[in-house]
Amino acid sequence: MSKIENQELKNGRFTAIVNARIFNGEKVIDESSVIIDGKNIIAIGGEVPKGAVIIDAKGSTLLPGLIDSHVHTSEDGLRHALKFGVTTELEMMGGYTKSGREIQLKGIDDIADVRSAGMGVTPPGGHPDELMGGDGIPDFVLKEMERMTEEEKAAFIAAHEQQHKHEEEAPSVTTIQGAIEHVREQVSQGADYIKILIEEGTVMNCPGLPVLSDEIYKAAVDEAHKFDKIVLAHVLTAESSKKAIDFGVNGLAHIFIDRPAWTPELIKIIADSGAFVTPCLVLNSSIIGNAASNLANDPRVSSRLSEEWIDTLNSSFNTFPQGSMKNNYHNVMDLHKAGVDILVGTDVSVPVPTLGGLAHGASVHHELQLLVEAGFTPIEALKAATSVPARRFSLTDRGHIVAGARADLLLVDGDPTTNISDTLSIKEIWIKGKRLKDI
Repeated sequence: MSKIENQELKNGRFTAIVNARIFNGEKVIDESSVIIDGKNIIAIGGEVPKGAVIIDAKGSTLLPGLIDSHVHTSEDGLRHALKFGVTTELEMMGGYTKSGREIQLKGIDDIADVRSAGMGVTPPGGHPDELMGGDGIPDFVLKEMERMTEEEKAAFIAAHEQQHKHEEEAPSVTTIQGAIEHVREQVSQGADYIKILIEEGTVMNCPGLPVLSDEIYKAAVDEAHKFDKIVLAHVLTAESSKKAIDFGVNGLAHIFIDRPAWTPELIKIIADSGAFVTPCLVLNSSIIGNAASNLANDPRVSSRLSEEWIDTLNSSFNTFPQGSMKNNYHNVMDLHKAGVDILVGTDVSVPVPTLGGLAHGASVHHELQLLVEAGFTPIEALKAATSVPARRFSLTDRGHIVAGARADLLLVDGDPTTNISDTLSIKEIWIKGKRLKDI
């Protein structure tokens, strides 16, 4: 009796995906079958166990579940992400730290997995306050709450009140000690990494936003590193990007939208530091004033989104129309050629036209397309949404199709390793071994 047959007796029914082209997170491999048992992949290639549920994937490509390395999310956002094969979202500011997940997401399995930075290191009145419009729960969040069940509302309000209480009791981050205490508080809440925000507002059409002193930012970064937490920085300009690298961050949560004469020096500084970059080209395109209307009009997208998300895709931030996507493409390709790890991220948040051009899940596919338009090969772009973020965020159980990994998988028609648009031709999605339709 084979090892797999022995496991069948112990663990029950298997799923076998056969006749697939497999991109394993690094490359296309020769094997054409994947065996799932429970939450995990147990074999690549080899015999199909007796009694397995067979998924014939002839003409299709099997990918690891995609990872969005920059979001601001909600239960609704996580659910939309999964509809597009995005099985992990990395929240860059919000309430889904370990404690937040335990309060708000317990027992919910039809959503993408999530990790979070908690609340970022930013001064009172600093970014992103200019996007929120007042105190308390923002209007767009209240609107989203209208769709929640009473149980979901109670969990959300409890989490919000807990977070508000922590923020009121925490020292102001306007001092070195305050920043240190803030970082410690995020760690105590189960933050998976830490984020600092360096944003004076020009790119957001809100110049003069307060920023912290260099000494305070550096103290926050150093404190996070004491807890073995990687640190990311919100930056949108070359100057703030250089500052962030000087402070010792591990990653830039955006690519700089400008391209000054000293850009080659900056590229070398980033490369030498070992930091990664999550460009969020879809965001920069929106900031420049480009709506994502082509994406919104793609039936593979529109069929999976509500009208308000479609409206959001058809809008844009439009806060820096003097920007140029050509400069963004040059910046990301210069970084890529210098050996900097590039990660797919979107900065998607909520369905509001003023935060337009973005939608959970769908914008990951758009970002893949823009990376290829910039000069990435399709395989390089796919790595940026799978194995590279898994490595940089130490998500050792995902991002690859290998034995022992979580069975987070995306099956698509066609071959996205040669035609990146095929990632949207979605046939099947699995998260932790469960088909989306079966969850």
